[in-house]
Amino acid sequence: MFNSDPSKKPVSTKLPKAVIMMVEKNNLVMAIKTLAADENISMEAAKDRIDAYETELKIKQQQKLNTIASKQGIPNEALSFDREQIEDDSDRLIKNRVKTTPKEQSFKSLQRGVDSQLNDLGYKKRLVPSWAKRLLVIAVIMAGLFWILWRVFG
Repeated sequence: MFNSDPSKKPVSTKLPKAVIMMVEKNNLVMAIKTLAADENISMEAAKDRIDAYETELKIKQQQKLNTIASKQGIPNEALSFDREQIEDDSDRLIKNRVKTTPKEQSFKSLQRGVDSQLNDLGYKKRLVPSWAKRLLVIAVIMAGLFWILWRVFG
């Protein structure tokens, strides 16, 4: 069942279309189970085949990115799939990030920020909010009904 003998035929990276779609959608567990069931192989062998396919796919994507980057004059070091960044790159990225508000700031600072954005867009704040208008209309209608009923039955 498990192919651990290196003298045997190497693991094939050709996968069924359904499994390829699962791998591209990053549904790896389901892809491994489906491949193992479809081809009657062990889960470990299916995982090895899917890992090989993913590696091959990443290499192809990196090659495509490198060719595009070389055509546009972007250095190859700027493009990588590695999650770790060199300290110089991280310093440069920190400078380019959008500034965020500290966590200690309260709801008031958020409200001020929203108000300033609305002012920049030219939004005029209403004197009386719409919810207050609705309450006023409801109160007037209730007072009118009360007065009418008091005059009729009073």
